[in-house]
Amino acid sequence: MKPVLLSIAYLPPVSWMAVALQSDKIALEVHETYPKQTFRNRCNIATASGILSLTIPVKRINGNHTKTCDIHIDNSKNWQLLHWRSIVTAYNKSPYFLYYRDQLEPIFLKKHDLLIDFNRELFDCILKALKIKTIDVFYTTEYEMNPDSVDLRNSFHPKYALRNISCILPRYMQTFEEFHDYLPDLSIIDLLFNIGPDALPYLASTELSIQEQINAAQDIQS
Repeated sequence: MKPVLLSIAYLPPVSWMAVALQSDKIALEVHETYPKQTFRNRCNIATASGILSLTIPVKRINGNHTKTCDIHIDNSKNWQLLHWRSIVTAYNKSPYFLYYRDQLEPIFLKKHDLLIDFNRELFDCILKALKIKTIDVFYTTEYEMNPDSVDLRNSFHPKYALRNISCILPRYMQTFEEFHDYLPDLSIIDLLFNIGPDALPYLASTELSIQEQINAAQDIQS
């Protein structure tokens, strides 16, 4: 299969990770015009009350024309501590939280200026936690409307179903399932904290069907 082109993502959803894991090479788009309200700066976790969306506050230095690579994090707000406390509250009783906590916590306690740097460090940490060494990852150097790759930049979105992808995610045991039933396709940390080392074979065995010919007009450039 051609290289897969994905958006960057903050602790990406399980479906995003399944696509990345099952691809020999992935490119992460950083030269698009930054679209708002996407997984680029937010993730969904499970709490006793249901889904909680964690959103990184950002600053667009060039307004609506700011590229993703130029998006700054708004560190005037104590968002990092709030996000980490929310993660701890949600997962401190999950089977594998303590096993991975020491890998993730330092990243949340460290100041980052650019969104892509924070997401990159977290992504590298997740790959290490999953013990994945075979994925070839690179970042775009320019924006291409019709790239020579499988264009999935806008296939994952918090507000609509997967686009151009069929993804069958098997059910797994979640910490708060007794309160609100199973919540599919949350952040990769939900999978990691709940099933630990079994997360890698879970992602590798996920059934995927990807439409390779995608109309570039679907790009969301705002």
